Amino acid sequence: MRGGSIPLEAQRLGLESHASDLNPLPVILNKALIDFPARFRGRASVNPDSNVDSLNRAEGMADDIRYYGQLLRDKAFAKVGHLYPKVKDEHGDEHTVIAWIWARTVTNPNPANPVQVPLVRSWWLSKKKGHEAWIKPIVEDGSIRYEIQHNADGPKGDADGTMLKRGNAVSLIDGTPIPSDYVKSEGRKHGYGADLLAVVAEGNRARLYISPSEEQREAAKQASKPVEIPTELLANDPKNLWTPAYGLTEFADLFTNRQLTVLTTLADTVAEVREQVLADALAKAEKDPRWELGEPLDAGGTGAQAYADAISVYLSLAVSRQTDYSSSICSWHNGRDTIRNVFARQAIPMAWDYAEVNPFSTKSGSFLGQVNWVAEAIQNVPAHPKGEAQQADAATRDYKNVVVSTDPPYYDNIGYSDLSDYFYVWLRRMLKDILPSTVRTTLTPKAQELVANPYRHGGKEGAAEFFVDGFNHVFAHIRETANLDVPMTVYYAYKQQDEKSGTSTGWYALLDGLIKAGWEITATWPVRSELSNRMIASGTNALASSIVLACRPRPADAPSVTMRIFNSVLRSELTEELRTLMASGIDPVDLNQAAIGPGISVYSRYSRIREADGTDMPVQKALEVINRTIDEVMGDADSDYDADTRFAVKWYQSYGWAQENTGMADQLARSCGTSPDALVRGGVFEAAGGKARLLTPAEMNDKHWHPMQDDHVSLWEACIRMAGILDAHGVDAVAPVMAEAGERLAMDDIRALGFRMYHEAEKRKDTEGAIRFNNLVSMWDDLSLMADKETVARPAFQGELDV
Repeated sequence: MRGGSIPLEAQRLGLESHASDLNPLPVILNKALIDFPARFRGRASVNPDSNVDSLNRAEGMADDIRYYGQLLRDKAFAKVGHLYPKVKDEHGDEHTVIAWIWARTVTNPNPANPVQVPLVRSWWLSKKKGHEAWIKPIVEDGSIRYEIQHNADGPKGDADGTMLKRGNAVSLIDGTPIPSDYVKSEGRKHGYGADLLAVVAEGNRARLYISPSEEQREAAKQASKPVEIPTELLANDPKNLWTPAYGLTEFADLFTNRQLTVLTTLADTVAEVREQVLADALAKAEKDPRWELGEPLDAGGTGAQAYADAISVYLSLAVSRQTDYSSSICSWHNGRDTIRNVFARQAIPMAWDYAEVNPFSTKSGSFLGQVNWVAEAIQNVPAHPKGEAQQADAATRDYKNVVVSTDPPYYDNIGYSDLSDYFYVWLRRMLKDILPSTVRTTLTPKAQELVANPYRHGGKEGAAEFFVDGFNHVFAHIRETANLDVPMTVYYAYKQQDEKSGTSTGWYALLDGLIKAGWEITATWPVRSELSNRMIASGTNALASSIVLACRPRPADAPSVTMRIFNSVLRSELTEELRTLMASGIDPVDLNQAAIGPGISVYSRYSRIREADGTDMPVQKALEVINRTIDEVMGDADSDYDADTRFAVKWYQSYGWAQENTGMADQLARSCGTSPDALVRGGVFEAAGGKARLLTPAEMNDKHWHPMQDDHVSLWEACIRMAGILDAHGVDAVAPVMAEAGERLAMDDIRALGFRMYHEAEKRKDTEGAIRFNNLVSMWDDLSLMADKETVARPAFQGELDV
């Protein structure tokens, strides 16, 4: 269930949604998305300033979230606003602070100079062209002060910051090396200090970066640590939770005293605001009996009491979101001039220079920003038909009379429960009296969670065994109790490549669990499901789509076959399926993973597949055979290419864009029915001085290239030129080139070549090339529509009269 997208979209399709999860955090999220809005659908907001006109869904509820969220913010500001003073610029004018930039400090390891020195990742505050700003540290009389510089002459390379590679650092005072073990030891033994480096404030048109002052330091010191704070321990998961190694072992350790003060104030003030919501709702009861007191929300109520509870849940979620932006793990993004939240990826990293946001500002990371995020989500949910979410173990819950659609855990990729605790410790504080049946435990359940955590299961082998056995049990239980008239759908998106076998550990575990539990994969589809700006995808070929598997019980009399028959059927069906997938609009980055689906469909339809030695073929071996067959099928088209394209593909497979001996080029060219001279004349190759190489897309990006006027055009030239032009000049420049190329060449062949070259670039680890080919093919349909609108000017040939 996790974030609730499957139950929510099922509800949007008009289906009654029944969601479940072992983890209480996704249960709360699903209740907030599919249950509570449906209970109060069509009702006007209860706040005194209500001005909602359209009431088709939960617009009234969204309006109240905004109103009472503002009330919560104002009440909290009245209590702790003095801790967030405005800052004065060099002219004495006051500005609202967006964030304070701090650095953790340790004692200089040089015994002759034992002062506090900062641990800084980067001195840069803004790298935006024309608005550059950076921190200049100045060492004077054994101490350090900081001045803000507004120019592009900031530090570069090793001079940018005091943190070096592998957690090592250098003392800003005297250059003493600070080993990573010392940094960790200081954190565990004494804790870290903090030094204010800069203040970010609201300007008229842009961010203001202001040098720190003693007044700003003192404001932070006024906040003492609250008494009731989340002292629960973080899990011992060094892969995903980095802070315990540095002495930050409790959740409260991830926040400054000022952050703990404002967060506990917001959390505890939710109950005050709830009383106001209740009073305003009861005031409506005289004209609308639906607003009578009624039962509590957790008891299924739909009256005023339940509504006040529901608004409190949404306000609690806003406070929970605030913790993602109000932690000493947050950092300042000097490329976008915004706060970078804790969970920029699915882990809790360690931060050295951190950004302490002002939750009472109106800019990045503010509390009202979190309130509006929650309200916007509720305003757009379908709120019909009814839905329900329950906390349950997938291995034991009842599946009668429901259609099963699930997005299972991805092996060891994400430690859901360990990471969920970051938010859960705050939500439980606010919701223990509102959703007592959901937030019963101090932390989220761990023992039954299906994630392959080596630290929890005695190493990698124990984790793998736990995960696979658990999957087998879950899918076997579903098969025994679910409605088998409708296929079960399983979503899968994570790409975890095993370099030795070429298979995916998570993918293998999922398929093994399905097949051993008696399921047959009958169909697969690629589905667009992920945000394009995920940090985990930045600079990587992360999957842009989910793969949906449709599964039905395998017949009890399913046949067994030999390896030879399996290979024959596999090759035949994959040939057709690859064509279908490429025509469906799937991106090249997703093709291989999607194509495994049709392959495993062949594998899963048989009761057993006998290898030459008489043993049964395991799933892992089947995946290796499927991947190899995909390579072979994609290479089958080579014989249909023109000579230049055949040569270029083979050359790239062997050498990529690198130079090689001209003699090797001559030998390969003859085998392909061409020559190095012809390839040079064809505009795709360079051969001189005994060396030869393919021209890169960056060298073939002339947007004024006219295929209709080119004497020699190959599929390769058209594909590479379009990829280069797209990268250098954008979609508008590609459209006229594509229109002309379509008069000379089969566009489907160029597109297929783009798929092929992405596949080859991935194998060569040519990331830049893979991105170019993926971009070209993923935008193909849009480019084709634009090209159709272009007018192609055909050149007049000898013997023709051009009038």
